[in-house]
Order: sequence, then structure tokens, then C-alpha cells
Amino acid sequence: MVIVDRLLSVQQVAELLGTGVRFPRRLIEERRITFVKVGRHVRIPESVLSAYVAEHTVQPVTVRRAALRGAA
Repeated sequence: MVIVDRLLSVQQVAELLGTGVRFPRRLIEERRITFVKVGRHVRIPESVLSAYVAEHTVQPVTVRRAALRGAA
């Protein structure tokens, strides 16, 4: 049994990321994200988008106050 992700349009991906459509189109053009061609339409699996966001999420840095004093 094959489980298929929900396929999102470029417009839907842009809305989810809070960007314009140019950003997901650039990701596709530069082959930085996996996509599916359905005829002439381009679709991005929802799991691929989640993985992309997780991979590019930057965690906050926790610095001790004592370490900050020595820097100045």
C-alpha cells in the first residue's frame, strides 16, 4: 500500500511559508526542494515542505551572562 502525501501548489507553498511565489519557484528551479510534475503543473509534497522547514530552522543560542562580560 502506497501512502501519498498531499500535493501543494506553488501558491499554497508560498502562503504556508509566508513568502511570495517567487521563493518556492526559485527553490524548484535551483533543485533545492523535491517536486512533482503533474502534466505542466508543479506540485510539492507536504512532507517535503515540512522537512525543508525543519532542516532550515535555526535554534536559538543560549549564552551564559559570564561569557558576555569577557567579550567587551
